[in-house]
Amino acid sequence: MTAYPPPVLPDERLASGIARLALRYRGHFSAETIQRLVIDSYERLAEHAHVRTHLVVPAEHLATERLDALAHIQGAPGVGLPRVLFVCSHNAGRSQLAAALLAHRAAGQVTVSSAGTHPATEVEPVVAEVPTEAGVDRADAFCKPLTDEVVQAADIVITMGCGDACPILPGRRYLDWPVTDTEGAPIAVVRGIRDEIDARITELLASLPST
Repeated sequence: MTAYPPPVLPDERLASGIARLALRYRGHFSAETIQRLVIDSYERLAEHAHVRTHLVVPAEHLATERLDALAHIQGAPGVGLPRVLFVCSHNAGRSQLAAALLAHRAAGQVTVSSAGTHPATEVEPVVAEVPTEAGVDRADAFCKPLTDEVVQAADIVITMGCGDACPILPGRRYLDWPVTDTEGAPIAVVRGIRDEIDARITELLASLPST
């Protein structure tokens, strides 16, 4: 059998995250799978980044989300918490607000993800600020690309202005929330958008099976 050299890390600091994830997912995923997903997550984030020096931690977080989704896909169907994915174009505004609010309101009873079909370089500052007024900490939020694993693991996919770019897979519950775009909006308008999303989340939570 031909021996191939290990892939070169785009940033040597990724090695620590790979080691942590290898320990966390020992017995579930091979070291090669984990390394591949971490490198791929880093490279996907780097495609839209102006500066790469701060991508190591987000890459590990994105890889963790993807590995959790893979584990869910490989497990028994219908088992576990309901999984909700919010998708918009840039993952910098509406989908970030919705994910933050649902995670806060669900209090651990729903697995929440968000992503963008064409992710921006950073979350809009006003969008990062508004959730804190409702007691939601989003200091670690970052724009994430849409990945196959997270889509396949979702029970409910909620689209928010991404149009035809949003994926359609059989067996998922799809909702479209035509919420006003937050891009460039003053904080008073974003507060209104937040409240509209929160009202929709109330209806969503009422429709989910109790755990």
